[in-house]
Amino acid sequence: MNPIEQRTISKISWRLLPLLMISYFIAYLDRVNLGFAGAAMSKDLGFTAAVFGSAAGIFFLAYFLFEVPSNMALERFGARRWIARIMFSWGILSAAQAWVGGSTSFNVVRFLLGIAEAGFFPGVIFYITLWFPAAYRARIVGWFMFAIPISTVIGSPISGFILNMDGVGGMHGWQWLFILEAIPSLILTFFILFYLPDGPKDAKWLSNEERDWLQNTLDGERRSREALHTISWKQALLNPRVIGLGFVYMGITVPLYGLSFFLPQIIKGFGGLGNVEIGFINAFPYLIGAIAMVFWTRASDAKKERKWFLLIPLACIVVGLVVAAQTSAPIPKMAAVTLAAFGIFSALPMFWTLPTAILSGTAAAAGIAWINSIGNLGGYIGPTIFGALKDRMGNDFYAVLFLALLSALGFVLVLIIGHDARAEQAAQGQA
Repeated sequence: MNPIEQRTISKISWRLLPLLMISYFIAYLDRVNLGFAGAAMSKDLGFTAAVFGSAAGIFFLAYFLFEVPSNMALERFGARRWIARIMFSWGILSAAQAWVGGSTSFNVVRFLLGIAEAGFFPGVIFYITLWFPAAYRARIVGWFMFAIPISTVIGSPISGFILNMDGVGGMHGWQWLFILEAIPSLILTFFILFYLPDGPKDAKWLSNEERDWLQNTLDGERRSREALHTISWKQALLNPRVIGLGFVYMGITVPLYGLSFFLPQIIKGFGGLGNVEIGFINAFPYLIGAIAMVFWTRASDAKKERKWFLLIPLACIVVGLVVAAQTSAPIPKMAAVTLAAFGIFSALPMFWTLPTAILSGTAAAAGIAWINSIGNLGGYIGPTIFGALKDRMGNDFYAVLFLALLSALGFVLVLIIGHDARAEQAAQGQA
C-alpha cells in the first residue's frame, strides 16, 4: 500500500465510519426495539402473536415499496440532505408508536415508519461505493453493519431497564421505550446535516493529492466494471442476477428479523427471568455475531475470496436454526441460536460484496435498493409467518424451521449465481 492510499483510506474511514455506524446503530435500535416492547405491549393491547407479527412486518412492506425511489432521490439530492431527512422522519414516527391504541393504528404507524426509513441502508451502501475502493468494501461494510449486533448488545439491557419504568408518568414501560429510544435519531439529524459530505469533491479535509488519488481510483474501477457489465438503472431492476441476489439476501434477513422480534419472547418463555435478565441473555448471540463480523470480513478481504465466505455462514444459519427448533432446553437452544447469529452477522457484510462487484453509477443506486427491497420483504414475511405458525402450533418448532428453510434457499442461490470475481479483480486492476 502506497503512503497516499494508506493516508487517504485512514482519513475517510475515521471521518465517515463513526457517524455512519452511530446512525445505523440508532436506526436498527429503533427498528427492533419492538421485539422488547412486544410481550408487554401485546398484553396491554390484546394482540395475538399473529397480529403482533403482521404489524411488525408491515414496516418492511412499506420499505419494499419505497426503497428504490428513496435511493434514486438520494443520488439526486445528495447523501447529506436525504439521510438527514430520513433520520428526522423516522425519529418522529418511532416515538409515535408509544401512542398506538389497537391493531389498526399500530399497522398504520409501522407502515409510515417503513416509508420514512426506506432508503437509509441501501443509501449508505451506495454512499460507501462513492468513497471506498473495492478492495476495502467487505471490511468497511462489515464495520458499518457492526452496528446491528452492537445495537442489540447495548440496547437489550437498556431496553430492559426502560421497560421497568412501567407506571412512571402514568405510562407503560413499552411507551417509554419508544419515546426515549427515538430521541437520539432526532439529535443525530443535525450532525448528519452539517457534518456528512456528499462525495470526495466536498471533502475539504482531504489534500488535493489525496482527493485526486481517491477519485482516479474510483473512476478507474467504475470504468473496469462497466467494460464487463454496462446496464441502466431500469435494466438493473429486471436483471435476473440482481433479482436472485435479492432472494439470497432474504435468506439472511428472514432469520435476522424473525429472531430480532421474537427471541426476547422465546427467552421469556424459559421462565423466572426479569426484563433486565432477558436483555442480557438476548444480547449474547449478538455479541458473538459482532465479533465474528469483524474477523470474517477482514479474512475475506485478505484472501480475496467472497463466495465461500458467504456460503459457510449461510450453512451455519441453517444448522443453528434446525437445532434450535428441535430443543426447548434453554442452554442448548441458546447455543444453537448463537451459531445461527454467527452465520447471520458474518453473512450480512459478505453478501454486499456480490452486487457492488457488478453495479456502478445510477444502476448501483437502483440495483442496491432493489436487492435490499426484495431482501427486506423477508422482514415482512419472517415475523408474519413466524407469528402465525407460533399461534397455530402452540410452540416455535415449525416457525424456526421456516426461518432455516429460507436460509437454505439462499445457500442454493449463491451456488447458482456465484460471485463475479473477474469483475471485482478487474476493478482492482488485477485482471
